Amino acid sequence: MRSTDRTPAVIDDRAAAREVWREGLGVAIATSAYGISFGALAVASGLDVWQTCVLSLVMFTGGSQYAFIGVFSAGGMAALPSAVASAALLGVRNIAYGMRMSPIIGEGFWRRTAAAQLTIDESTAVAISQGSTRLRRLGFWITGLGVFIGWNLTTLAGALLGDVLGDPKAWGLDAAAAAAFLALLWPRLKQRQAIAVGVAAAVVAGSLTPFLVPGLPVLVAAVVAIIVGWFNWFSREDDRTPSEEVTA
Repeated sequence: MRSTDRTPAVIDDRAAAREVWREGLGVAIATSAYGISFGALAVASGLDVWQTCVLSLVMFTGGSQYAFIGVFSAGGMAALPSAVASAALLGVRNIAYGMRMSPIIGEGFWRRTAAAQLTIDESTAVAISQGSTRLRRLGFWITGLGVFIGWNLTTLAGALLGDVLGDPKAWGLDAAAAAAFLALLWPRLKQRQAIAVGVAAAVVAGSLTPFLVPGLPVLVAAVVAIIVGWFNWFSREDDRTPSEEVTA
């Protein structure tokens, strides 16, 4: 009998790995549930079932997908360029995630290619919360693959459900995409600076909507939001989080 297989270090490592599995799969299941709403809202915005599924397969970043269908539902094909641009702006954050995850993922073209598709909020969060490189890598792949598979399956289910419902206006779903995106934004409005950014963007978008083609006001508002956020005009000492106060 090999006694080294039951050393405290090996037992602790296996327990830690099991905990990462539980955490990653738990996050994946919870996140995937939102795919049902996205699928239904995407069909309600005018996309076909297959177009909705391709969007989840290719874009695969929840906030960007909701932004896309929110703009697309307002202007149809005429707003497609603006919808793509809005989704791309929200997807920029994944570049920062990729830089953070690069040393954890390791070398290899195919490994990095697959990791690029799975680098999202959830996989990054689970990965960086672990205590070792091996566990971080395990958490990343479990969460990323779990969300990818679950999200696309629930997107299909939601799209089929939305297709069965028929005319979205009859169910009040024609404004649901915008409402869903607002629900994603609302929890972030906890500090004065974040509120200022949101209000500035909303005022600009609302003011320009009667005069510009659908989707373009959103892009202009995004530029305003970036400017307000960059200069941090409305921040104050009270807005700092406890961790920032410790490190300051």
